[in-house]
Amino acid sequence: MKNSTLIKGTAAIAVGAALLLGGGGTLANWNAEASATPGTIVSGDLNVENKVAGVWTDGLGKDITAQIDAGTYLVVPGDKLTFKQELAVTLSGNKMAAEITTDGIDETSGFLANNVSVSEPVLTVGTAEIKNPLTPTGSTQTVTATITFDFLASTTERDSVNASYDFKDVAFKLTQVNSTGDGLS
Repeated sequence: MKNSTLIKGTAAIAVGAALLLGGGGTLANWNAEASATPGTIVSGDLNVENKVAGVWTDGLGKDITAQIDAGTYLVVPGDKLTFKQELAVTLSGNKMAAEITTDGIDETSGFLANNVSVSEPVLTVGTAEIKNPLTPTGSTQTVTATITFDFLASTTERDSVNASYDFKDVAFKLTQVNSTGDGLS
């Protein structure tokens, strides 16, 4: 009988230990929890759209858009053409900054590079010139991008005669930029 009691006691201790170690008891340290209200994270926005067709003018300020669209305006050395495009720019975000650039425009798109000079876009809001990078204003703003194509009077011989400049793939690009110290990677 002594063996039977010893076996029963050992079994009871083993069952108790298993319950304690398996979570049935409290061998763990105390703990407590409190709910937190960390708020909501909302993303910003970056967008650019052209709402109206751009306008071409010659060096005298005359609207030549219809002639450019029809392919009937023929440039000569010394011509200076300007393209203006109104862009609806949306920027929001606490650390948002973005640059407007052109895509698909370069001097060698049909002309020799030393015969034409293309400016970077000059940006204005109303009559005030603004600089890249742009920052949020609280709402969508109308930014006018102006690009100048200067067909150089220094063109020699018959360079770039009967050349054409194809603008079908031209676009304005709005790209987020990070600056030193803004904490963005």
